[in-house]
Amino acid sequence: MASGFFAVLDDIAALMDDVAVTTKLAARKTAGILGDDLAVNAEKATGFLSSRELPVLWAITKGSFINKLIIVPIALLLSAFYPPAIKVILLMGGLYLAYEGVEKIIEFLFHREKMGHEVVKEVQEEGNDAEKTKIKSAVATDFILSIEIVIIALGSVANEPLLTQILTVSAVAILATVGVYGIVALIVRMDDAGFNLIKRSDDKGFFAALGQFLVKALPVIIKILGVVGTIALILVAGGIFVHNIEYLHHLLTGIPALVSEFAAGIVFGLIAIPIFAGGKKLFSLIKGRQLT
Repeated sequence: MASGFFAVLDDIAALMDDVAVTTKLAARKTAGILGDDLAVNAEKATGFLSSRELPVLWAITKGSFINKLIIVPIALLLSAFYPPAIKVILLMGGLYLAYEGVEKIIEFLFHREKMGHEVVKEVQEEGNDAEKTKIKSAVATDFILSIEIVIIALGSVANEPLLTQILTVSAVAILATVGVYGIVALIVRMDDAGFNLIKRSDDKGFFAALGQFLVKALPVIIKILGVVGTIALILVAGGIFVHNIEYLHHLLTGIPALVSEFAAGIVFGLIAIPIFAGGKKLFSLIKGRQLT
């Protein structure tokens, strides 16, 4: 009886060792996409009143956990019973990411408003509706990036037993969410930490200087993350197309990966713009008719 119990413990310990090794491998393979995920979500989680930053971030984090609760079991089932569906889902997600990235570039180049108009717009958009809209956008983008993370993690353990696959992919999904949004929380609270340091040091000495640095650095970091996040969206989308469409993969052979992926992201983003714009207009039209 006791020997059987210890045998079970040995099996569990061996399984945990295998999961630890495979999780480390999967995390290494998803490191690039996690960096993109961080840049994109940090940019999307900023721009709120100080008192609303953490509640909004928590709402996005909960949405991210729900995304992964949906994605992980579906990805495991599809991988086991119908692998081609994963590629289709990836390509659809890539089209959405390309659309988001290219739309931001077009907005920046052609639809920027004057400073005075921006202030008026910010005042008009304050409130629950604007907040909910931005949270929905962040959760939708997180959904696509989460698919990419889960698929890459799953691909790294494709030859392992099913239980190892489940535990590894689940561990990567949890670590990705906690890690990414934990770092985002630190970024968005930089200015508050800086103000506290300045107050406690009576605006004198090293800690006061550090506090001033944190306060001044936050807007710069947010702008950098905005640019990096947009580029990340396009690169992730382009990478999905280049690696999952054989014609593109062979056509762009010999071109540096960053260049080919960025170019593919831009092209598919431009294709996606009229598709999504038309879809939005059709949805608004249907919604308007239902209301009347």
